[in-house]
This record gives sequence, C-alpha cells and structure tokens, in this order.
Amino acid sequence: MGTNQGMILVDVAPGETANFARAFLEKNDHPVVMCHGPDEDALCPLLAGTGCESVTSAHGIVFVLDLDRPQHLEILNRYRDVVRPDVPIRAVVRPGQRERYANVLDRVEVWEHEPTAADLDGFAASVEASDRT
Repeated sequence: MGTNQGMILVDVAPGETANFARAFLEKNDHPVVMCHGPDEDALCPLLAGTGCESVTSAHGIVFVLDLDRPQHLEILNRYRDVVRPDVPIRAVVRPGQRERYANVLDRVEVWEHEPTAADLDGFAASVEASDRT
C-alpha cells in the first residue's frame, strides 16, 4: 500500500474512541478523522444544510452512531445526497436494527458486531479500489 491513502471518517458516539478501528486503518496508511456526532442539543451541520467537510472529503466512512436516535438515523440517510456513490460506507448496528432500518441501510454494508481486523482490511481494500476508479 502507498502512503497517505484516502481519508476515512469514523462516526462514533461521544465518549467512544473506536481505537481498534483507528489504529488498524492508520497502520494501513489511511488517515482517520473521528467525528463524535452532534451534541445532544445541537443539530449536525450535515442536517443543518451547512455541509460537513469531513463527510464530503471522506474516501470511506465507518458509521457507529446509534440508529435508534432520530438525528443519527437522518445523518446516515443524508449520506445518500452528499457522498459520492463509490465511497464505501460501513454501519455498525445492533441486532434487529438491520431489519428495522433496512430502507436507510440499503446502500451500506452492515456489521452487526464490532469490526474485526478482517472486516477493516476488507473495508480498506474497498476504499483503495474506489480511489483507483
């Protein structure tokens, strides 16, 4: 792999670090930007219409926010409008959410577990393949 592959955005809840994912992706030369979602009483800039540079610059997205929170669900849904179709998106969901939110998850690959090294390696390969096209 070459150095400084495309940037990957990792959306995680406040207080969570996703250290394993970040360390694995950075070890494979992908810069990682962590977003902890909007504050409880704030509107995500992506939903407010002001845009989000981290989202539009991302070459891949790992979404770990809680789909049971309406704003988080809408953020994932909004990706359809602002993210290029070739940008790989992975969503980490809890059991039952795949079915409950199927209409929003139809354009993303779903992990119903914490991502493993194999999951992240496959994701990084998807990002690199997308970057080549």
